[in-house]
Amino acid sequence: MIYDIRHITRFDYQGSVRFARCNLRLKPIGWPGQTLLDYTLAISPSGRTFPARAEAGLALVMRLVVEDPVKFLSIESISRIAVDRPVPVPSPDDPTLAEVAAAARASRDPSAAGPAAYLFPSPRIALDREIGDWCAVDLDPDRGVLEAGMALARRIRREFRFDPEATLIDTSPHEAFVKRAGVCQDLAQIMITGLRTAGLPAAYASGYIRTIPPPGKARLVGADATHAWVLLWCGARIGWVGLDPTNGIWMANDHIVMAIGRDYGDIAPIDGIVLGAGAQKLDVSVDVAPRMEEAAA
Repeated sequence: MIYDIRHITRFDYQGSVRFARCNLRLKPIGWPGQTLLDYTLAISPSGRTFPARAEAGLALVMRLVVEDPVKFLSIESISRIAVDRPVPVPSPDDPTLAEVAAAARASRDPSAAGPAAYLFPSPRIALDREIGDWCAVDLDPDRGVLEAGMALARRIRREFRFDPEATLIDTSPHEAFVKRAGVCQDLAQIMITGLRTAGLPAAYASGYIRTIPPPGKARLVGADATHAWVLLWCGARIGWVGLDPTNGIWMANDHIVMAIGRDYGDIAPIDGIVLGAGAQKLDVSVDVAPRMEEAAA
């Protein structure tokens, strides 16, 4: 599957912004099962960009500096990406959770993709005994890692309500857990909390998912959004596997990875500082279009 992705972020400011310095994590990374074919980034009305080093996690970071006064800022990211990722299939010979936990503790891989970086609490995801106990129902140490991971993802899908009004971007996993409601970010961070509490390496994946309209309805351009899900390290042989607790499915051909980190703080699409007065308005539009739709048009 080949996708064209158009991600537009627009800030409108009540007063003039005199200076801005932001980190952009909008360019999809290379990751097993996907290949970036083309990428462009456009800033309006002004601003200069240059590569920056990712502080943590796996992200392609661009630094944006705006030095001329502006009343609005538009950031347009356009990607073309090929995705060919098989759906994982649990097998009786999969390593158990206990074996995966032991292998992660013994790992000497210091890279950003090594399991050790995702075993421990991170700034936005603390260890939480209440969440850990709830997740432990599906995380028997003798259970196969793929089977157990999907069981937990599907249980979160069943028992939590997707509700954009229930949480904010800085809501803690514990608060969302108590409410039994939230958005994809909350459900992913709850699942990561449970996995790490069980001694398993779990990472936060940010990116896109193709939305499929109801039968007979056209896909709405710009109606998609960034998505979040979980990567679980399943031992050296299997590696990282994606699990989507919002939908109770595997990461496969409908998912496009943009960045991977310990939590949302590592991979926020845009963050930084803005110097100005007054409020701001934020509008985000994301369109994920399979190329087959272009051919049929």
